[in-house]
Parts: sequence; structure tokens; C-alpha cells
Amino acid sequence: MLREVTAIRYVTPLREGGSLPGVVEADDLGTYVVKFRGAGQGPRALVAEVISGELARRLGLPVPELAVVQLDPVVARAEPDEEVQELIKASAGANLGMDFLPGALGYDPVAHPVDPVLASRVVAFDAFVENVDRSWRNPNLLMWHQQLWMIDHGATLYFHHNWPRAANVVHRAYKWDDHVLKPYATALATEGPALAARLTPELLAEAIAEVPDEWLDDAERDAEQAREAYRNHLTARAERPEAWLP
Repeated sequence: MLREVTAIRYVTPLREGGSLPGVVEADDLGTYVVKFRGAGQGPRALVAEVISGELARRLGLPVPELAVVQLDPVVARAEPDEEVQELIKASAGANLGMDFLPGALGYDPVAHPVDPVLASRVVAFDAFVENVDRSWRNPNLLMWHQQLWMIDHGATLYFHHNWPRAANVVHRAYKWDDHVLKPYATALATEGPALAARLTPELLAEAIAEVPDEWLDDAERDAEQAREAYRNHLTARAERPEAWLP
């Protein structure tokens, strides 16, 4: 399971994100960018962050370390912004933390050429998890110590926002016309199938198992039923890469 830490100080909000994430210090002396369960997207955005982020890590792609951040709303008592106060009050308990990369720069496709192999793997991965949020307008990529890092996967796996229809879109094609790495993904013909071949049921189950139970329980199913639904959907999608690889 993901490492669990406890927030000890709320540092600052990051207003670039629509969900109003914040920088938090934790009891392991680490600093994390925290996505709050009380944000408008709800726990399913955190589920997508974990499944996609941990799957990317297992595929050798660069994703900052994830952790479960336990939050007591009292940590934000000095925050003057009422919107932030309300968000943190609604997010008591387990939230999603991503290792903070100090000094990281937003990715610029002109200033930061990407190796064709890595670019092709990122595109193939995004195609599998149906990442609609890696465009030139909002790359969700950082440059840190001259390395590319993938962040913000809350908009992936969007089939889970409509489970009754999910089976009908399991092999949905991926639209990559405005993917920020498209110009560099010249090795996709070989790297795409190679990445798809590694999407085994065992690998998918490992990533899904990292999600805390409390983010999966809802009115439709309990946590184990939810895990099974994710496993079934993603395993079926992985079986037909020709349907979703660009």
C-alpha cells in the first residue's frame, strides 16, 4: 500500500489547479502537493491519481512518489482564505499527496525537447488510461533536474464517472491530436505495442490495490467490488491495444 504520513502544517494553496491543491508539510519531514478529497471532483479523482500514477511507476515512467496524507483540519487554522478553510474542513482523513518537487518548471514543448522513446511511452500510457489532460494548453508535465516528470492524473479513467456505460466504451479510441508530446513521439509504432504488452492483469491489480478502501466505497458498490470493476475494465482494455493506441 501507499506510504501513509500525517500533515503537520498547511503551507500554501496552489491556485493553478482547478481543485485547489495545497502544499503541506508532513511528519516524515517531507513536503507534498496534496489533492483534497473534499474538492469538487470528489474521491474518484484521487482513485484515478493512484491507479494511473502507480501504473505509470510500474511501467518505468517518471512520476513523483505518492502517499496517503492524513489530515486534521486544524492544520489550516492560520490560513486566511475562507475557500481553503472550507475545503480542508471537508477533507478530514485520508487525502492524496504527491512528492513536492521544489524549483520544478512547467514543461515547455519548445524549450524542452523529449527523447522519442520516452515521449512515445508517455503517449501510449496516456492512451491506455484515456488521459484527456496532457495537451499543449495544460501539459501536466514538469521539468526537474533536467528530467521530465508526469503529474496530475485525476482526469484519467473517466469511464468511472459513469459505470453503467463503462462496458460500452472499454475499447474507446484515444484522441491525441493536441497531445503535447505528439511531435516527439516518433517511436510510437514500436514503443506503443511494447508498453501495451506489459499491461498484464497482475500489473493492473497491483496498481489498483494501492487505492485506500475509503476512496472506493460508495452507494454503488463496496471497496472490493469497486476494485474488481476497475480490474475487469482495464484488463479488457489492455487486451485490445490496437483499439486505443494512436
